[in-house]
Amino acid sequence: MSQRNEFDLEERTAVFAERMIDLARSIKIDAVNSRIIAQVVSSSGSIGANYCEATEAESKKDFIHKMGISKKEIKETKHWLRMLAKSNPERKDEIRKLWLEAQELLLIFSKSIKTCANRKMGI
Repeated sequence: MSQRNEFDLEERTAVFAERMIDLARSIKIDAVNSRIIAQVVSSSGSIGANYCEATEAESKKDFIHKMGISKKEIKETKHWLRMLAKSNPERKDEIRKLWLEAQELLLIFSKSIKTCANRKMGI
């Protein structure tokens, strides 16, 4: 990822979801993986979708709310990535890289929410 795109969260969240789709397409589908893949692709795509909504928020309260939804989706994605690594131990290293990107996004979104909330309160 280039330095410029690292700070473009709309692009970064889209690329993250695209990487998740690529991973999902490369994993053998079985009864366990089918459900996990559906969940992780859904939650990872929702991160960016909710971020896009947050950037069009009508108020700070609305922004915080929508960023909070994105944050929940990130946490859900991390959970499903953990389950995917368990069901596909041979792909653990690859999945771990996506988990680490999700963790970075979680930290960024958490800081953004905190900063906005502090400004709202005049801190």
